[in-house]
Amino acid sequence: MKRRTFIHRSALAGGLFLATPWSGRAGEFRSRKDFPVVRVAPGERNFESKAIENAIAEFAKNVDDEELVWLFNNCFPNTLDTTVTYTEPDGRPDTYVITGDIDAMWLRDSSAQVWPYMQFADQDEKLRKLIAGVINRQTRYVIKDPYANAFYDDPEKRGEWASDMTDMQPGVHERKYEIDSLCYPIRLGYNYWKTTGDESPFDESWQTAMQAILTTFRDQQQKDGPGPYRFMRTTPHATDTRSLRGYGYPVNPVGLICSAFRPSDDATVFSFLVPSNFFAVVSLEQAAEMLEEIANDGATATEMRTLAEEVRTALREHAIVDHEEYGKIYAFEIDGFGNRLMMDDANVPSLLSLPYLDAVPVDDPVYQRTRDFVWSTDNPFFFRGEAAEGIGGPHVGMDMIWPMAITMLGLTSTSDEEIRSCVQALKATHGGTGFMHEAFHKDDPENFTRSWFAWANTLFGEFLWKTYQENPSLLRNA
Repeated sequence: MKRRTFIHRSALAGGLFLATPWSGRAGEFRSRKDFPVVRVAPGERNFESKAIENAIAEFAKNVDDEELVWLFNNCFPNTLDTTVTYTEPDGRPDTYVITGDIDAMWLRDSSAQVWPYMQFADQDEKLRKLIAGVINRQTRYVIKDPYANAFYDDPEKRGEWASDMTDMQPGVHERKYEIDSLCYPIRLGYNYWKTTGDESPFDESWQTAMQAILTTFRDQQQKDGPGPYRFMRTTPHATDTRSLRGYGYPVNPVGLICSAFRPSDDATVFSFLVPSNFFAVVSLEQAAEMLEEIANDGATATEMRTLAEEVRTALREHAIVDHEEYGKIYAFEIDGFGNRLMMDDANVPSLLSLPYLDAVPVDDPVYQRTRDFVWSTDNPFFFRGEAAEGIGGPHVGMDMIWPMAITMLGLTSTSDEEIRSCVQALKATHGGTGFMHEAFHKDDPENFTRSWFAWANTLFGEFLWKTYQENPSLLRNA
């Protein structure tokens, strides 16, 4: 079995260890040659949270690695600094969240971008309302089209994908149906409710959105044929479209839910995307609890729990395969006929991320064996080079590692050595920019994609804050 090893450079060429660039005041960072001020200046940020600034100041005060302090200051607030637009039409919170360099709101990305701030929502009323606004906006989008993954702020806008061969509506940026796009809003809403106790976002409109999700998931079990969704695009990229007149390869309806696309926005090969089905089980159970306790809708709650149990059973019966080297592990995609795709992708949900999404216990033996597989060269999208090692995916191409995957390895690790290695690898591969990126070349961190990708930044900040809270010694300058 190919065990995990870690390769990273302790710093970029020229050195990055200079004295005390922190000013001591929240949100302010003194410029140094190798630690330039790259964060948006106070007063020019899209949104400012006292709780987040206090966390940044605390981290700076207690972590002696100046580069990590600089990175945390840049990355953790990046979603708030640059991507959110908050308003209160008719006194109701409303938040539009772009991904960074693409002016559209993904249901997945917007949830993931504000997720790390949830732990501070009960300390900062402005921040609480910002998250409530994301939930309210997502509810409208799910009702508009549960098969769409990304939307515009302007409900009448027709964008670059308006010619896609699917049922496109004005205001929809892209209509790539992905299971996780419907799970992430539930995860955000459920944890918002548990953290704050506020039930105001979960009104009749939200209940309508939950019904739409339930209907979509049932239709996409494809027990009565392929269902109403199809998608084709004129493109030179095979991963951007669906085969067989837009319906994809057939599945044997064993109880799992089809996903036409992955969280990378790449088309699935076999439509039963295993990580997303695990995510659906968790989300259906969370939505059921909310419907029961907030909306007194026991009937729909029962339907959701029944579907969750059906998917859970099907995963147990069909998603575990006997690998000749690793033993029983989870496949990435299957079709119900016995065919399976053995790989993992950096985007979340992934097989690596299952404990992060509360889908499996971190000590589940099948997960641990799967973890060994995906973080090895037996995974065709695992890359090891001079700069680092990690998982990528078809979306960007070969030899490109996603910082998100290294971050996720750390977030799901119980090993101090592994967590420290992940921190150091991420610290060494930001390409001198002070931010995380979509992907970087395994041999050259300065060869990267997407200089403004807020999800990767905020997730990295979440990882650093979690490590700081649980074992700050792992952040010491090495």
